[in-house]
Amino acid sequence: MNLHALRFFSKVAETGSVTLASEMLRVSQPAVTAQIKRLEQELGIRLWSPQGRGVALTDAGRMLATEAQRLFDLERSIEERLEGIRAGTEGSLHISATYLPANFLLPRLVAEYKKQHPAVELEWTTTNSARALELLLHYKADVAIVGGIREEHPLLDKTALLEDDMCFVVHPGHPLAGKDVPLAEMLREPFIYREEGSFSREQLLALCSVRGLPAPAVGLRMNGLHETLRVVMEGYGTALLSALEIESYITAGRLAKVHVRDAKLGNPISVFTRKEPLPPAARRFYEAVIRSSKG
Repeated sequence: MNLHALRFFSKVAETGSVTLASEMLRVSQPAVTAQIKRLEQELGIRLWSPQGRGVALTDAGRMLATEAQRLFDLERSIEERLEGIRAGTEGSLHISATYLPANFLLPRLVAEYKKQHPAVELEWTTTNSARALELLLHYKADVAIVGGIREEHPLLDKTALLEDDMCFVVHPGHPLAGKDVPLAEMLREPFIYREEGSFSREQLLALCSVRGLPAPAVGLRMNGLHETLRVVMEGYGTALLSALEIESYITAGRLAKVHVRDAKLGNPISVFTRKEPLPPAARRFYEAVIRSSKG
C-alpha cells in the first residue's frame, strides 16, 4: 500500500475537504485527488466521492480512514519515543555496583534520577567488583560503580568519585573507644573477619604485612556487613569498616572509632564505563553521578 497516498486520503477524510487537506499538506488540489485515485486503483475499491464542497466516504473509505489514523498516530508515537531515547529521557539503563556504593551512594542518586526520568527503565545489580566489571564488559550494564579498585582497566574508562576512609570501630563502652593507640595495641583485640576476598579483610591483612605485625586473632568470621555491625554493637570485638558504613551508627552513639596511629587506609570508589560513547540515558546518569561527587 502506498503510504504517501494513504496519508493524503487520511487528511481528506479528517478534514472532509480536498481543499482543506491540500492547504494543510501544502500541495495542490489536483495532486491530492490524483494520489487518492491511484490508491483506489491499487486497492481495487472506491473510497470516496465528491459531495458538494466536501467528500463522502464509502464504507471501505470510513474503515480505511479509521485504521489509517491509528497507523499515523502510532507513527507519531514512535517518533516521540525515539526523540525521548535520543534525548535520554526514555530508554533503558542498567547499573552494576558493589555493596558499598550500592547501599550508601546509589539509593539517593537513583531516586533523583528516576524522579527526573520516570520513563527510563532502570535495572540495578549489586554484586562483587569482578562481576560488576564483567557485566559492563559484556554489555549487560551501562555503568559500573565499584569500590576497592585502584588500578586502571585496559578496556574501561575509570573516573574516581571519592576516597572513603577505613576505620577501626568498637562498642562505645570498650576501653579503646575514642582513644589514640598504636597499631600493635589495636591488633591485640579479637577481630571480626569478613569473608575471604572482602576489601576490608584484604586491607587489614595488607596493613599487618606492611607493618611487619602478625594478623590479629580471629574473634569471629562473618559473611555480611550488618551481622558484623550487630556483633560489635553488642560489645564483642572490633572491626575494620568503611566510614560510609558506620557513619550513622557513630552519630547515634552505637559504635565508637579507635584512632590508630600509622594506619591511614582508604577505600576508593570509582565509576567505570566502556571506552565508547554512552547511550543517552546512561550518559545522563553518569553526569549526575559525577556532579554528586563534586558537590
